[in-house]
Amino acid sequence: MIFLGQVMLSQSEADLLLRMEKQRESNRRWEYPNSGGHLRIPLISVDGKESFLLDAGRGRLNLQKRKLQHRARQVIVLARLDYGGAPHRNPDGEEVGSTHLHLYREGYEDKWAFPIDPGVFTEIGNTMKTLDEFMRFCHIIVAPIIDVDLYD
Repeated sequence: MIFLGQVMLSQSEADLLLRMEKQRESNRRWEYPNSGGHLRIPLISVDGKESFLLDAGRGRLNLQKRKLQHRARQVIVLARLDYGGAPHRNPDGEEVGSTHLHLYREGYEDKWAFPIDPGVFTEIGNTMKTLDEFMRFCHIIVAPIIDVDLYD
């Protein structure tokens, strides 16, 4: 579907893309971003038919603010984990705490956020563990090589 120049997915398409197994495109080493930094890593479906991106971002002033994001077709956010920042207000007015997970919803894109499941994201303060858990949530089965500062 295309609306007003934007690519929109049906909910079933978005769910399928999120569940699709992905892998890194190359063996390149990546550095987890420092203050104010962003990282964009290309991924590919295991069957080679779809391209994806894994983004990581960090706040400039608030170093605890982090974002992990998984995109399809360059611009469609399938999932985004925000933590250490401000709460989020959903389209219905409900406020979700500062640690929340955005998931694609047909007609709303990534505007809806949900509290995280502590059984899925078990240790938000641990950058590497949270990154690994987010990649598992997004079905990235051959993870990119990302170096994280030991003192992060």
